[in-house]
Amino acid sequence: MGVRLAPRRNTDIFCIACWDEVGTKQGLSSEQLELLRFFTSEHSIVELMHKVGRSNRTKFRQQCLNPLLEERYIEMTDPARPASSKQKYRLTDKGKVQVR
Repeated sequence: MGVRLAPRRNTDIFCIACWDEVGTKQGLSSEQLELLRFFTSEHSIVELMHKVGRSNRTKFRQQCLNPLLEERYIEMTDPARPASSKQKYRLTDKGKVQVR
């Protein structure tokens, strides 16, 4: 595991982030686990954002949804149209195992 110093915006303070050898964060965040536990059916991005108290859709998508999609814990109901306003997300079998 490597350690990287990342400067914070408009300050001289550095925060330390721990990364594994390939440069990705290890494990799921508490928000991601909370989302996985929340899935009982299909949910819109707005419902998911509300569940974890997020208001910035772009950051939510980058920090929470995309990693869950990439690891195949959740899937889109209409993958052919990812930007659809009617897009919903559902838990996969892999996600169900993670929640148990």
